[in-house]
Order: sequence, then structure tokens, then C-alpha cells
Amino acid sequence: MKKRSLAALTAALVVTPLLAAGAPGQRAAAAEPDTAGPSPSADALLAPVAPLVDGVDLDTVTIPELQARMKRGSLTSSALTRAYLRRIQAIDPKLDAVLRTSPTALRQAAASDARHRHGEVRGPLDGIPVLLKDNVNTRDMPTTAGSLALATSPPTTDAVLVGKLRAAGAVILGKANMSEWANFRAAKPTSGWSAVGGQTNNPYVLDRNPCGSSSGSAAALAASLAQVAIGTETDGSIVCPAGMNGVVGHKPSLGLVSQSGVVPISAEQDTAGPMARNVIDTALTLSVLTGRDTVRAGSALGLTDAGPRPGGLRGKRIGLWRLPSLGTEVDALMTRTAARLRAAGARVVEVTPPYQERLAELEFPALLSEFHRDIDAYLATRDGPLNLAELIEFNRTHPAERTCFAGQELFEQALAAPETTDPRYRAMRAELTDLSRRSINETMAAHDLDAIASPTNPPAWTTDCARGDNDVIPSSTPAAVAGYPSLSVPAGFVGELPVGLLLMAGDHQDAELLSLGAAVEDRLDAWRAPRYLPTLPHDTSRPEGR
Repeated sequence: MKKRSLAALTAALVVTPLLAAGAPGQRAAAAEPDTAGPSPSADALLAPVAPLVDGVDLDTVTIPELQARMKRGSLTSSALTRAYLRRIQAIDPKLDAVLRTSPTALRQAAASDARHRHGEVRGPLDGIPVLLKDNVNTRDMPTTAGSLALATSPPTTDAVLVGKLRAAGAVILGKANMSEWANFRAAKPTSGWSAVGGQTNNPYVLDRNPCGSSSGSAAALAASLAQVAIGTETDGSIVCPAGMNGVVGHKPSLGLVSQSGVVPISAEQDTAGPMARNVIDTALTLSVLTGRDTVRAGSALGLTDAGPRPGGLRGKRIGLWRLPSLGTEVDALMTRTAARLRAAGARVVEVTPPYQERLAELEFPALLSEFHRDIDAYLATRDGPLNLAELIEFNRTHPAERTCFAGQELFEQALAAPETTDPRYRAMRAELTDLSRRSINETMAAHDLDAIASPTNPPAWTTDCARGDNDVIPSSTPAAVAGYPSLSVPAGFVGELPVGLLLMAGDHQDAELLSLGAAVEDRLDAWRAPRYLPTLPHDTSRPEGR
């Protein structure tokens, strides 16, 4: 397929149904406590807080709609930022999704308001509140990857992607909790837990897991605690939390977003990426993160009243990878999803990408070697443990690191893994790259596909430190290992629990994938606001497996 620029994509998206479509929908104190109002009662925390500010429904509003209001003067970034800070104070104590809010958030918003008044808007994110996963370096807030080992002092510089967000005028609202060390510490971790932030809960059912490792980013978005968030992924850590929390998550093509200043697992697979409650906000955020083809805010304005463009799925060819191992209820949802896409004019054929067993055999050993190399390089830039060996010793001597699960088996295995100069490692990574790319390329070519679709996640399992995760979810692996883009959009629910539809395509086909995702999102119209249920009466949603 012919590739389009992200600028062309985002300009096209604003005349699609995205602008009329709905969007989904803790613990940090507000940045300005005197503006946040009284602390809510325990009963109030169980109920949704009205997501309205100056007539704007935070659950469903899109960035172009917000920019249009700010241009007209009917909304300010300060009012928007203050509304999100108040929601964090009111709702996050039940979620533990937000670690901290920035003490400068309202000053950032005021600066954006001045730019709007003077017609000097920097881009689509100017004045838009953004949460960052806590493995993204910020010079003015701690960056811990969830570990007490990095909690003593902030980095000295921002990650490159944070610099791009600041330059675009985004309001850095704060930091989101995450699975400690991005779930690459223990053999049986509990997603959403970190020694720094505790356990993040799923907003739909609070005793259910948010998936990892961008857990806080996704849960915060589901609860409308920020307009957009930044997650990171090595394999599944953007798309699984997005699916399990009913929001949109995009894992970009490898190298599209700079990883400089992001706590690593593997340079061969890691990428930061945008998460939001709708595809248009996701696409606009990606255009800023890439630092090229950034759409000026004015280019989208004036088009926000356009109605849905008919036929967005007509003629599209989608390969459905069913993954029945995720359970009969998820499989039934995929059947209904395929029927709805076909009714909109898409051609849906069933596929099974090859080589998946071999990918599963090779990926973990390769990541062990890469993690040792890359974490040592990162730790050398920070105060605290200087390398992986010192980090292992830190965990042994700090009991707070073992309050949910004690293991650090992956750290220990990585310490003993072959170096990345070893021929055994090089052969593994070469085979991984070859087979993962062939698994997608061959499947798409054989069926002349625009994308491969699969369930992003099972219904959320009950969070349990003793048992750990129940998360054998193979759908994210082909694109993650290949370095190809993937996108999760809400597909529907199993009972009260969201399930996403994962779309994947070929290398650097991010624009095409986002455009297709916009059409799928509009057709499925699957989002609904979380109800913050304490639990479910019957545990029927736990998938089989570990």
C-alpha cells in the first residue's frame, strides 16, 4: 500500500466519524491543592465523578474539539488542566494509577493560554494534559520504573520524547504508575504493581488487573484523568493495558519514536507510543512524538463539525486471527466483531500467522541478553545502582521491593545470559527478526490484507500477588518482535470487562493502520464508561493458563 504522511492522516481523520465518536470514560495529590476542593468521602469515591468542565464532557471530547473551543475562547487550558487535577484527586485513590502530578502543570497551562490568546499555538497538543509512564525521564519529576532503586533523585534531562511534547505546548500533567521494571523482574509478576506506586486497579472492576506494563497510563485514561498518555512496549505493554481498560493504544513501528531517556528492556523491540480514548487523539499525539509532519492546530479546526464519512471500511481486507485459547466468550465477541465489519463492507477472512511457536521459544532468551546490555547502559546515567548486579543486590536488601512478589528471577537470568556479541545470541535475534516479519508479511500477502486483527486481551483476571498474572496473550508478539506497528481499539465487553481488537500491519504502515483503526472504532462504537465496581459476583472471566 502507498504510505501517507502522519500529517495527511491526521488531517483526514478529522473529517471522519472520530470527532463525533465517544471515548472511554490514584492517588496523587493535585498540583495546586488550594484549587482542588475538599477531599471526597469514601462513598463518593465509589461513584463516577461528573466528567464535565465548561460544558465539555471529558469522557468523549477529542483534541480537535478542545482546540476549537480554546480558539473560540470558550475553554482554557488552565480550566481543562484544573478539571483533570480535580478528577485525579477524587477518583485516583481507588485506582492508584497516577503516581504524582507535576507542580508546574497549571503554569504550563497558563503559558498555553497566553499562546492561544496571541494566536501562537504550537500544534495540536498545545494546552492538552498528558500523563507519562514512569519509565520516561523527566528532569523535574522522579522517574523510577516503579523501583525504589531509582526513587532518590530525578534524571538530569528529559527524554527526547518529553522534549517534543514540551516543544509542542503539551501540559505534562504527571507520572503514571506501571508494572515495576516493565514486568521484567520476576518470573510470576503481578501487572500494575510497583514498590513505588503499589497496585493499579482496573476502573471497570476494581479487583481486576489492568494488564501491564503501561497499567497506570491505561487505567488513568479509562477514568478520564488525562486527555492522552504515553506508554511503552516491548511486547504487549501498550496494547494489552489499552484493551483491558477499554481505551486505544498504538505501538509504533520500531524507531519511529525516540527511546533516548526511556528505561529500557531491549533496543531491538522497545518503543514508546500514544494512548488515548479515541484514535484521532492517538494519531495527533503520534505526530508530535515523531517530531515530523506535526499538524498545526489550525489545520484541523473548522472541520470538526463534519459528519461521518460513509464507507470507511468498504473494500478493506482484514485477516482475523481468532486465538480461541483466550476463551469462548472472547471468541464469540470476535465472531460478532467480524460480522459487524463485514456489514460495513470489509472482507474478513480467517488466518493463522505462521511461526508462532518458534517465536515464543526464542523471544525470551534474546530479551535476557538485550536487557543486561541495555539496563546497564541506562543505570550508568542515573544515581543509584550502577548496573544489573547492583540492582539485584538492592532488591535483596530492601524488603519493600518484595511486598507483592519476591522474585527477581529474570534479573538473575539476564545477568547470566550470553552477551549480545555472542554468536548464539546473534543467531537467535536474526531468526526472531526473520520469522516475525515473515509471519506478518506472508499472511498479509497470501490474503491481500490491509491488516491482521486479533483479540488484544482476555477479560481482566483477578489481581493476586500470590498467584501472579494469568496473561499468556500471544496476539501482540508478531508485531512486537518484528518492529511493526499495532493498534488496539475497543471491541466490546465480556460482562463488565473490556476486550480490545488488535490490528497489525507492515513496517512503517502506522498511518494506514491508524486510518483503518479509526474506521473500525467508528463501526464498533464499543466504548462505555467504567462503573468502578468493587468486584463481580461470579468469577467467570479468568482464562485458562498460568
